[in-house]
Amino acid sequence: MILRTKRFSQITFILLFAFIAMIAGTTSCVSPKSIVYFQGDTLRYSASKIQQNYVPKIASSDMLSIIVGSLSPEANSIFNAANEFSTTSISYGTGSNNARQPFGYLVDSEGNIELPLVGKIHVEGLKMQAAADTIRNRLLVYLKEPSVNIKNINFKVSVLGEVNRPAVYVIPDEKITLPEVLSLAGDLTIYGRRNNIMIIREEMGERQYARIDLTSRDIFESPFYNLHKNDVIYVEPIKARMNTTDRTIQLAPLFLSVITALTLVIYRLR
Repeated sequence: MILRTKRFSQITFILLFAFIAMIAGTTSCVSPKSIVYFQGDTLRYSASKIQQNYVPKIASSDMLSIIVGSLSPEANSIFNAANEFSTTSISYGTGSNNARQPFGYLVDSEGNIELPLVGKIHVEGLKMQAAADTIRNRLLVYLKEPSVNIKNINFKVSVLGEVNRPAVYVIPDEKITLPEVLSLAGDLTIYGRRNNIMIIREEMGERQYARIDLTSRDIFESPFYNLHKNDVIYVEPIKARMNTTDRTIQLAPLFLSVITALTLVIYRLR
């Protein structure tokens, strides 16, 4: 009985050791240097000049929320009616990122919007403040001391790949940086390749591709640091991630065999 128990313990130890070794073989170490953001000099303090802030311009297919104010609430309602038809919702992303988007004024293919009474107004290529001033001047015929507030309500970016919450994110203030949108996506997973993030941008009939290194402070000087409407961010998996997946698939039958053998040994030596 003692010999059988000793033999059972030895076999169990060998099988468990082999099992643990195989599990360890499917994992890969990730270098700390490859996952640290914004690396630079080792000084405790440094400063650099902030590049000019990106200010978006209105483009074709933008959906604009235009809120008009004046001394006449009745007259205001004529122009604000388009912002109130929100019976249909458009959802983007997951969880708390789902949002009900109101209808607004669509910028047509020629770059125009059409306001009640006023008619067509060309706004494509204008910054929000310039567009607001243009509309305000046209409203002076109908309203006394009008005020105009414009917001783009379909400014969105897509995040794909090795992030914790890949989704399409609607940006309410029309301005967001790459680190900010990755924060919304729950940051990169441990397997995300931080030094080669792809950004795809389509503007003015041209598709651009850029590679961004999050581990370097040079990101702050990149024209892709500030994201534009409809940008697509793709985070590649590191090689260790792909190797781990491949090895797991290849070794799955072996894992099952080890577990089966261990079960049979325990059953026979009971």
